[in-house]
Formats: sequence, structure tokens, C-alpha cells
Amino acid sequence: MTMTLRDPHQALSYWQAGTAAIPPDAGVLPIPDAGLINETWLVCDSSGSDSLPVAVLQWLNPIIDPRIHEDVLAVTGRLREFGMATPELIPTAEGRAWLPEDENDPAKGCWRMWTYVPGVTWHRLETPAQAAAAGELVGRFHSAMAGWNYEYRAPRRNIHDTPARMTELRSALAERADHPLIEEAGALGASILDGWRLWSRDGRTDLPARSCHGDLKISNLRFASTPSGTAPSGICLLDLDTLGPQTLAAEMGDAWRSWCNPAGEDEPDRVRFDVHLFAASARAWISRMSDLTLQEAESLVPGIERICWELAARFCTDAIRNSYFRENRKRHPEPGRHNLVRAASQCKLAQLVRAERERCIELIEDLLP
Repeated sequence: MTMTLRDPHQALSYWQAGTAAIPPDAGVLPIPDAGLINETWLVCDSSGSDSLPVAVLQWLNPIIDPRIHEDVLAVTGRLREFGMATPELIPTAEGRAWLPEDENDPAKGCWRMWTYVPGVTWHRLETPAQAAAAGELVGRFHSAMAGWNYEYRAPRRNIHDTPARMTELRSALAERADHPLIEEAGALGASILDGWRLWSRDGRTDLPARSCHGDLKISNLRFASTPSGTAPSGICLLDLDTLGPQTLAAEMGDAWRSWCNPAGEDEPDRVRFDVHLFAASARAWISRMSDLTLQEAESLVPGIERICWELAARFCTDAIRNSYFRENRKRHPEPGRHNLVRAASQCKLAQLVRAERERCIELIEDLLP
């Protein structure tokens, strides 16, 4: 079978032919803000205006090894054992969990279909109650994964090798002295490298690894649709391509840099680190973490700043190379500009996290048994 390049309609037809879960008159709607790497469509039971979602179709970027689907099947099975809701891969008629875009060219991407989990997706946290719901959901996930001796099949790029990300930034700035954004990127890159040097003197990375989600930005959490005035509650985690061994410092550092900045990644002037959101989510998360060690607890707050510097470096590198993160060219027509804005946002957030460091450490200490 050879798939037409990046054609969701043909992929949808293939699943329709093999499973009753996808109605014959189903249609697809793009979800433009579903992520920076893959492409996602909502599968609806018809193409009419009153259609209802029944599944989620994704095209998986070839930078992700398709063997990740073996890990997804194992993890979702583990979560079911612990009574946690999770999206499930919908197999084809042949029982395959994914389909290559082109059987003759494994370097191209692949397709897969997920069950649809009703609920809402938040792109920013606004209240401590929302933050608590996020923390409680992730705490349940980590508790379910604790002590699981599973050997992950897909090879993993160690994204959180922060020194390597800084080396990549230096290389990108050195190799493209002719880039139109090099002056701005160079100045911002210098600030990022200086910030990382300051952090690396008083942080640590020699921590135990656990089975983690790997990308806990707030839009990767699914929440129940609740009436106004009702306490929010989490349902499940989405985007399971980053599953694997990781430290809690990196896992929760990435979570809190997303959850505690209501301004998001695209508005550097509005970036802030909300300690109230941090406190509410940390309290709910720790309440579920019966096996959290003191070593891990001490690493949590420094981990937030570290991930901010790391992501700032990745965005700044890609402002020059334009090889990883998809940009919004309608809002930022100049190639690399959007990633430069994102890098500036994370740089500022790292500085704000450092300013609140001692206060947040005290909050964590007060929550420990």
C-alpha cells in the first residue's frame, strides 16, 4: 500500500474499511493548535454542521520512530489496569496500530487513529482550581506508572540533555552568521547561555529516572466538561509519543513552566510565573505521590528553571535552523521569527522562576510529609 502524501481523507478511508468505529460518511476537521510536531484531525460522524466527534486521526512526523506505538499500547494497558481513562489506538482491519505514509519509503511519516475522549482541552490555566485538577491528574498517572519495569521499544532522543541543547545553540549561531535574524538571535542566545551557566552551578541532573509522560504542557491534559461553579477534574493525558524514562525534575519542570505561565509561549511582554497556580498544582500532585523521595522533591523547583533555559535554547536554535518546530507564518511571516518570540518568552520565564525560587522551595518543603 502506498499512501498519498499527507492525505487525511485517504487515511480515513482505510480505517473506515476496517472498523465499524468509523462511520462510512465520516469527515475530518483539522485541529491547527494540537501540537508543534505532528498534524491532527478530528474525525466526525458526518460532514454536516451537527456532526459529532468519534475519533482522532494523526499524521506522525518521521522524526518519531513508529515503534513508539508498541510503547503506547503497553502504557495504555498499564493505565487501564489502574482504572485510568486514556485514549486508545484504533487498529486497522489487519490489526495494525499504525500505517506508513508510503510502504516504500520509511523516511516518510505514518498515520494512526485514536479513540476520542469527550471533554475539554485548556491551553492556559487561569485558576488555582484548574491547576489543582491538573496536578491531581498527573499525580494519578505517575502513581500508576510507579514501579513498572517495562523496557521501552522506541529509541528516544534525550531532549532533556540540557548541555547538548546549549551546544546545539552555539553551533547554530556560529554556522549561520549570514542569517537575517542572527543579530537578534545572537543577543538572545548569549542571554540564554549565561542563564544556563548560572543554573548549572546550583542545579543537579543526576537523578533517578521513572516512566514519565515526557510532555506535560497543559494542552496535553484532558479535563471534564463541568458546569460553572463546579470543581474541575482531569480525565486523561493526551499525546503519548514522548513516553519513556525520565526524571521527575524534567517531567514536572516542563509541566510547571507551561501551567504557571498563563500568557503562553507567544507573548514575551505578558509572561509571568504564577506562584498561586504552582502551589495549587504542587499540593494536588504531591498528595498522589506516595513514593516521592526527598532527593526528587529537592530537584523540582530548580527543574522548572532548567527546562525554561533548555526550551529557550531549542527555540532559539530553531529560529536559525527552521528544522523542528512548526511556526505560525500567518502571524509571523518571516522564517524563524515565531521561534525567536518563543525563545524570548522562555528566557524571560526562566528569569522569573529564579526570582521566585526560594518561595517555591518553601512551598514544596511545607507539602512534604
